[in-house]
Amino acid sequence: MIDVTITVSDALRQALKRLAQSLSHRQPLMRSLSEDLYDAVMENFEQEKRPRWMPIDRAGKILQQSGRLAASIDSDADNDQAVVEINVVYTRIHQQGTTTRPHIIPPRYKKALAFNGRVVKRVNHPGSTIPARPFLSLTEQDYQALVHTVNDYLQRALDE
Repeated sequence: MIDVTITVSDALRQALKRLAQSLSHRQPLMRSLSEDLYDAVMENFEQEKRPRWMPIDRAGKILQQSGRLAASIDSDADNDQAVVEINVVYTRIHQQGTTTRPHIIPPRYKKALAFNGRVVKRVNHPGSTIPARPFLSLTEQDYQALVHTVNDYLQRALDE
């Protein structure tokens, strides 16, 4: 029988202990990752692409007429997850695209609708096709940034 003895230095033992502690308490890592995700989503709004979004028929930035959608984006993290949250109901429509059916638009607060110099009791809307404009997407560079954040976190745990 052959006996093999491996002696672990105190420095390595302490480094492994710090690494285990950092992996047990991951919230700082998850917070950094959620900030990276937030930055990636905001970059999508800034560039209006990643992949390129379908153009619009009005002046101004795509998906940013009122600024409400971009302003509603927030990041959050706990020990187990890093997330980007959006709290507007039409998020999925713009992310995935959709087609609406023809429908009637009645007045809500008045007896008639007025637009372009016309007054009508209702409008027969033909339906719409809203193209997908995926702003919740990551590029290869975004994935590399996430990997870099994890590597830095682990390296700091070993170096302390």
